[in-house]
Amino acid sequence: MPKRNFIQYLVITAKGLAMGAADVVPGVSGGTIAFISGIYEELIETIHKLDLGFFKLWKKESFSKAWRAYNLPFLVALFAGVAISILSLAKTITWLLSNHPILVWSFFFGLVIASILYVGKQVTKWNVIVSISLIIAAVAAYAITLAEPLGTADSTWFLFFAGFVAIIAMILPGISGAFILLLLGAYTAIIGTISQLGEGIANLNWQLISQALLKIGIFAVGAIAGLKVFSRVLNWMFKNHKNLILAVLTGFMIGALNKIWPWKEVLKYRVNSHGEEVPFIERSIIPTQYPEDPQILYALIFMVLGFLSIFILERVAVSKNKK
Repeated sequence: MPKRNFIQYLVITAKGLAMGAADVVPGVSGGTIAFISGIYEELIETIHKLDLGFFKLWKKESFSKAWRAYNLPFLVALFAGVAISILSLAKTITWLLSNHPILVWSFFFGLVIASILYVGKQVTKWNVIVSISLIIAAVAAYAITLAEPLGTADSTWFLFFAGFVAIIAMILPGISGAFILLLLGAYTAIIGTISQLGEGIANLNWQLISQALLKIGIFAVGAIAGLKVFSRVLNWMFKNHKNLILAVLTGFMIGALNKIWPWKEVLKYRVNSHGEEVPFIERSIIPTQYPEDPQILYALIFMVLGFLSIFILERVAVSKNKK
């Protein structure tokens, strides 16, 4: 593994900050940021190599040798940046979702539209199987958006499952972990939990910290399990059946657009762990049916801004690859 100095590790942490910011927003992939910043292959290789052999090498040689052999300084520097970024942005996103939901979801909607075009454009050869895969994925994702959520963020098994599935996004450029959480109906709750952790740390409220850490810990265990189970399979699929998996990812994003449509009518509420009523089942409506100000003009502006964010990232990636 490459030897690096302190400044180089700071640069990796900065790239982690960018990945964390991307992972908070549905439609922007942390994997895409890793790809653009030139650390994607090293990240995948390091994750693949992680196993119990670390402890054997530690016992046989030394901790420092095992630490370097498994490239853990790289992972620590990168994920420190990711964690700092997520903790910093979660409270802002939570506040925006509570106070300006139409504008936030409009921005996300524009992001995902651009992501659909970005990922779909990478399919180099269309055939019957690839096309059918896209359609099946789109129908499946749309059906998921209509179904009652599998569970809530107060449920241990659901937190584990959400982490297990959402981590797939970190190892595939093109689709975000936040988007997977959105599709599962867990996005708002997870962001709220991270915001709660940040608030607890800021106010030294150990009750808030312990509650948030328990939920995040369960989510993290699911993510680690998913990473080890799926990383090799998805990496192999991406190398050997790239068109098929890109078509499936594109289809999922198309079908899930219903989930992030900015104008919603709440059909059913649930009571969360704080005793507050929060939306549980919603359906999309046209802006003119929205009971309050639909903010159509501002919503369109934010959709365009979201779309341009991905478009600019794509241009950066293209120019980087040409160098």
